[in-house]
Amino acid sequence: MTLVEARDSQPGEAPATTHEVVVVGAGFAGIGTAIKLQELGIRDYLVVEDGSDVGGTWHWNRYPGVAVDIPSFSYQFSFAPRTDWSRVYAPGEELRAYARDVVEQHGLRPRMRFSTSITRARFAEAEDRWHLTTDAGDELVARHVVLATGALTKPRPVEIAGVEDFRGETVHTARWDHDVELRGKRVAVIGTGASAVQLIAEIAPEVADLTVFQRTPIWCLPKLDGPISASTRKLLERVPGAARAVRAVSQALVELQFPLAAHFPRIVPSAAIAEKIARRMLAKQVHDPGVRAKLTPKYSMGCKRPSFHNTYLQTFNRPDVHLETTPIARVTATGVETTDGAHHEVDVLVLATGFKVFEPGTMPPFPVTGTGGLDLDAFWAEHRFQAYQGVSVPRFPNFFTVFGPYGYNGASYFTLIENQLRHITRVLGEARTRGATRIEVTEEANRRYFERMQERKKHSVLARGNCGPANSYYFDARGDTLFRSATTLEARYRSSRFPLTDYRFGAPRG
Repeated sequence: MTLVEARDSQPGEAPATTHEVVVVGAGFAGIGTAIKLQELGIRDYLVVEDGSDVGGTWHWNRYPGVAVDIPSFSYQFSFAPRTDWSRVYAPGEELRAYARDVVEQHGLRPRMRFSTSITRARFAEAEDRWHLTTDAGDELVARHVVLATGALTKPRPVEIAGVEDFRGETVHTARWDHDVELRGKRVAVIGTGASAVQLIAEIAPEVADLTVFQRTPIWCLPKLDGPISASTRKLLERVPGAARAVRAVSQALVELQFPLAAHFPRIVPSAAIAEKIARRMLAKQVHDPGVRAKLTPKYSMGCKRPSFHNTYLQTFNRPDVHLETTPIARVTATGVETTDGAHHEVDVLVLATGFKVFEPGTMPPFPVTGTGGLDLDAFWAEHRFQAYQGVSVPRFPNFFTVFGPYGYNGASYFTLIENQLRHITRVLGEARTRGATRIEVTEEANRRYFERMQERKKHSVLARGNCGPANSYYFDARGDTLFRSATTLEARYRSSRFPLTDYRFGAPRG
């Protein structure tokens, strides 16, 4: 498809650059999108990334101990399998290397632009094109936009009085500074989410004193991890079917851990079983009954992202590790003061406060204006988060999301990415066949899907469990959970077989 040239630039403006598709984000979602666009025959695309390299979450998250929390054989593209992982759960550096390797193997880097942020996107109805403004002040014009930004990249702002007054070193887990020296220092970690669990266990042996400030405890489960020997890696590479068999086992384990456990608890009660395992692990690993009680969640397993770690809980048996559950009053120049008046002197303050997920300006990370001047954030604020199969929203033509509402069912993010790309490329392929310049999901199709998700999630752990005390990012401000209540097999089937009549395809203008 040849695009008509974009509008002429006005005097004093940088000339606009036109592409058939602009992909926002060069994490694994953006990498997968670029590969599938090429397979579809679309070569005129550009991937825009605000980081300095590919990898997304794995580019930004480099704190000590960072690793994937599902088996590596599920955390990879099915069409780009790797058999030489060093561990069952790969460390972060190997995920970054995998991202770079896939990009090089598919020749994607020349079509990527780094250290560039999109600051706004506006659909020009007269042209059936998107105009995207960058932080460099130039404009990109695209027939289609694929939003491939993930949810675990933008650090959550720390809303604690006095943080800016702290005179020691301050670092956030999502923007780790390896020049910050921890060895022999008094360290405070604020937060006990999944990132903190990995970090705390890693740094405890090297710091002089570690105080962990916990607001909400996290369920911690055994991690079936271990090094993968050279002989095993050779077997996976050379024996026909071995790698596929291992991946199948891994996929089944992942499916049991969340999609089946969370969405179909009456049929597959694995969440209840996992909670019993987690309680036994607490009883075995934490010696002090008082500390054990503080580390025991008051919410149901599945209401909040659990963690998988074999030594995190044991860390609190150390005499130089202290668990503090009294709320923080403020940060001072030299430490952290709690509401009971106690002051904890520290040298380094680590903010493990997680990521912005459902806050305005996060999904999407820049203003998006559709037809009739409709703002996407405003639409979702008024009508609740919604998107047809997590991909398309009415009145936002030619705009597709990989991590949209009700797209992710809780399995591997790679499963989500591949399912969403089946959907997106199927629609784009149909538009190319028809010569259509506008693609828009119908309001009826979107309504039907949204209502089905609302009905299905009534039966999930997130609706039926005791989730009130969880303080979970699984829930938005309205209390909605945006998971796709479906098995992975169903999600895959529907992403490939949805009726194309659920979209309107507009003929070329003029």
